[in-house]
Amino acid sequence: MPIRKIFLEEKDIPSQWYNIVADMPNKPKPPLHPGTLEPITGEALAPLFPDELIKQEVSTDKWIPIPEEVRDVYTLWRSTPLYRAYGLEKALDTPAKIYYKYEGVSPSGSHKPNTAVPQAYFNKKAGVKKITTETGAGQWGSALSFACNLYGIECEVYMVKISYHHKPYRKTMMNTWGANVIASPSNLTEAGKKILAKDPDSPGSLGIAISEAVEKAAQDENTKYALGSVLNHVLTHQTIIGLEAVKQMEMAGDLPDVVIAPFGGGSNFAGLSFPFLRLNFEEGKKIRCIASEPASCPKLTRGQFRYDFGDAVGMTPLIPMYTLGHDFVPAPIHAGGLRYHGAGAIVSQLLHDGLIEAQSHMNKEVFEAGVLFARTEGIIPAPEATHGIATAIREAERCKEEGKKETILFNLCGHGNFDMKAYEDYFDKKIQNHELTEEEIKSSLGALNTPMVE
Repeated sequence: MPIRKIFLEEKDIPSQWYNIVADMPNKPKPPLHPGTLEPITGEALAPLFPDELIKQEVSTDKWIPIPEEVRDVYTLWRSTPLYRAYGLEKALDTPAKIYYKYEGVSPSGSHKPNTAVPQAYFNKKAGVKKITTETGAGQWGSALSFACNLYGIECEVYMVKISYHHKPYRKTMMNTWGANVIASPSNLTEAGKKILAKDPDSPGSLGIAISEAVEKAAQDENTKYALGSVLNHVLTHQTIIGLEAVKQMEMAGDLPDVVIAPFGGGSNFAGLSFPFLRLNFEEGKKIRCIASEPASCPKLTRGQFRYDFGDAVGMTPLIPMYTLGHDFVPAPIHAGGLRYHGAGAIVSQLLHDGLIEAQSHMNKEVFEAGVLFARTEGIIPAPEATHGIATAIREAERCKEEGKKETILFNLCGHGNFDMKAYEDYFDKKIQNHELTEEEIKSSLGALNTPMVE
């Protein structure tokens, strides 16, 4: 009988996170103060993050030790399985071998606890009493709620309004772990009030929810803020995924030619791809790493590489990123975790240097991919995860056309068991394609007066 899934023993779970900045030929440009346009230091982040996370954010060390206390919590769900997708391969009649790393086995059902747990841990060590955050589809909010409950920290989550209403059981999950969940934009913050004054029916966005969470954290010295993607330390924590996958691929006697993951702000993609990019840097491998994004929010494939705010209102430092503009409000697609206007600085620099690739997909295409995967592999994927599946299918079909026996690995970042409204809409033919016009992109970017990245 062929081996379908591969696990690592708990003793073989990595003891260090990989910091790709150490290997990058061009380091990411520093964030800038929006008033002076001068580089900011780590000290400027002190109102929002504990010292240890700030050190990780600015670190150029190649390896960041994972505290044993964090590693012990990781064993609740790690290692996660590496699967060979025999059913999908057969359905596609492709010569390619397809593998996927399944992160949906975590307590909250996605990859997000990989960073939520260490962030809560370092906040607890610093004596923090409360953490605010944002969430799109709810995966990050669920993960941080779980982690804060472990360490006895109060958690306040600003959830993008359209997801708040579409995914009520995600809210219930967060409430079960003790978190307070607020639909964003809200009337509880000046940022939320500002957005609602312009658009009382705003569906919300991750950028808006970030503004609200940052504002609340900045007002209280006993409160800090946690982010589920974009920032360097977050991406570094997620490399536990790829570090395991490298070992598991070795156990399978294989090495991917193509590594794929969905892309919202970068944590999902970075988590799987960065340890394989290390093989490119260190051993001269030629592994293609592809970020998969929605055509309705195509910052990597159609955005500009320039400095922009990480939030909608303009409370964060200016970050060097591929962006559609911080005022951009994406179409209300079900993949809430991918509805973010910008990309993290590390991923943006890698894309700018041609070290990674990006592809975009229409809304109907990704649900077709998700349903095919569910019917051939048994797992119903989260709407975010369907984007990576769509890219994997596209690459497998290319292999068939070209007669190439390549190995494809993608990150199945979470299950869709709380996303049945999305699949219901698909089967009821309510899913619509959303693709931005050039005029819409020009309009969104034209409102920016921030510098381009040189």
